[in-house]
Amino acid sequence: MPTGLSIPPKPVSQTWRPELTRLPSRSAFQRFFRWFMRGFCRLLLFLFTNLEISGLENYPENGPALVVINHLGDADGVLGVAYWPVFTDGFAKVELYDLPVLGKIIDWIGVIWVHRGQPDRRAITAALEGFRQGRIISIAPEGRESLTGALEGGTEGAAFLAWKAKVPIVPVAITGTYNDRLYHNMKHLKRTDVTMTVGKPFLLPDIRDRKLAMEDGTRRIMESLARLLPEELRGNYSYVNTVDEF
Repeated sequence: MPTGLSIPPKPVSQTWRPELTRLPSRSAFQRFFRWFMRGFCRLLLFLFTNLEISGLENYPENGPALVVINHLGDADGVLGVAYWPVFTDGFAKVELYDLPVLGKIIDWIGVIWVHRGQPDRRAITAALEGFRQGRIISIAPEGRESLTGALEGGTEGAAFLAWKAKVPIVPVAITGTYNDRLYHNMKHLKRTDVTMTVGKPFLLPDIRDRKLAMEDGTRRIMESLARLLPEELRGNYSYVNTVDEF
């Protein structure tokens, strides 16, 4: 939840496991496991949240496309698995791979393991190959769970992928999934109010200068998320008005 704390620098992965980074295989087992986890995640959300979803008609029926989300807590990924109409290959920090049980579950669902804060060419190559195959890729452009509960400054990874592959961007804004609140309520068998709002897809302008394209693209991506969030959660992008045009 929003606070006035000063924000530490974005995290940098301290481990290097390039052998893990690849595009999910879409094997028969993985397809089955995704369907199984979809049902399980929907059950969890039914039991522990009062979930309100809007704008789902904006989610593309097929790819290529890049989904960008604000990142508040662990349940953000659960929402995507449960309710995004098309199964999506998301980025996940490589540190999660070594978590007992959960790391294996995430890997079986199928993600692109990424080394945060490092020039991870394998992750970029995997995502671009996914776009070429017509897949939908998801990424949290803040680069971590927000430390304030409001939008932090965006990193350039999402803008680079959308600019390089020339794919539409689908903003998805989430509220209510703060870990401390959600886990506290779960322990006390209380439901937490959670929302997920899917915005309309858009394309970045064709700017040839890479530096300018990254700056402009990152701003547009983060502003698209801010427009979908309540004013108190817009954080670094609190200047955004919901009726502003791209």
